[in-house]
Amino acid sequence: MHEFLARGFAVVASDYQGLGTAGLHPYLATRPAAYSNLDLIRAVQNSRYPLTEQVLLLGQSQGASAAISTASLAPDYAPEIDVVGVVATGAPYLTPVVLKSLDRLKQLDQPDPLLGYTFLAMTLAEHLDPAFKRRDFITDLAWGLAEEAQTLCYRELKLKVAEANLMRGEVFTQNPMSDLEETFAQMNYPSLGINVPVFLGTGQLDRDTPYRMQAKLVQDLCAENTVVQWEVYPDLDHRGVVLPSLADSLPFIRRLFAGKTVTSSCPSVPE
Repeated sequence: MHEFLARGFAVVASDYQGLGTAGLHPYLATRPAAYSNLDLIRAVQNSRYPLTEQVLLLGQSQGASAAISTASLAPDYAPEIDVVGVVATGAPYLTPVVLKSLDRLKQLDQPDPLLGYTFLAMTLAEHLDPAFKRRDFITDLAWGLAEEAQTLCYRELKLKVAEANLMRGEVFTQNPMSDLEETFAQMNYPSLGINVPVFLGTGQLDRDTPYRMQAKLVQDLCAENTVVQWEVYPDLDHRGVVLPSLADSLPFIRRLFAGKTVTSSCPSVPE
C-alpha cells in the first residue's frame, strides 16, 4: 500500500467481517468480502474527502479473491461506484476440478506447510454449518494448532505449522475434503464475466495458489470475455510477486485512470 500512497493514490482497505471481533471470520467467502469492500467505498465516497470518483480494486491472495469478487458484484450491488479495473496477484481459484487436482498431489507421509489453509477452510465450514465440527476430523496431536486458526493471521499460522513439521496423515482422522464442498462453493467467484479489465500477476514458484490454478482462472476469465492482462514471473513465489509486479501493474493502472484501452493477453494463455 505504501507504494501506492507514495505515488499519490488514496488507499482504503476493509478489515472484513469477523476480523478483530468475537466469532469466526468467513475466510475466503467471496460475497461477504465483496460487500465489505463496496460498503467501505460507498462510505468513503460519501465523505468530504477530495477524491476521484474512479476506483481500482487491488489485492493479493485472499485480497485478490476479494478484489475480483468485488468487481463481479459491483454492477448489481453498487452500480453508482465507478470501478475502472482490478489488479490481483496470487489469486486463488477453488473450483471442484482444481481442488481435486491439488488434493491428489498431497502426500500423507510428508510435512505439509500449507495445512493452515485447510484449517482456515474448516473454520468457514463450521461458520456455515453448525453440524460440521472441526474436532471430528482433527487428531489430538494437531487440535491445539488447528484451534489457533481462529485467532492467528495466516502468516503466523503458517510459521507454526512449519515449526510443528506435521504430516497430513497425523493431522486428520479422516479426509475432510468431501465435507468441504459447500464451503469451497462459497469461495467461488460470483461471476467471471467482469466488465472491467483485470490484471493478474502470477509467480511461477507459487505454492500457495499454484501456477496451474491461476492459469485456469485466466482461461475461465477469458472464456467469459473478460479483458485480462496476465503477467507470469518465473522466479517469484506467492508473496514475492507483489512488489516486482508493480512494474507491469502500474502502467496498467495509469491507462485505466486515463481512460485508455487495455489489450487482453488471453490468446497467450496455455492449455
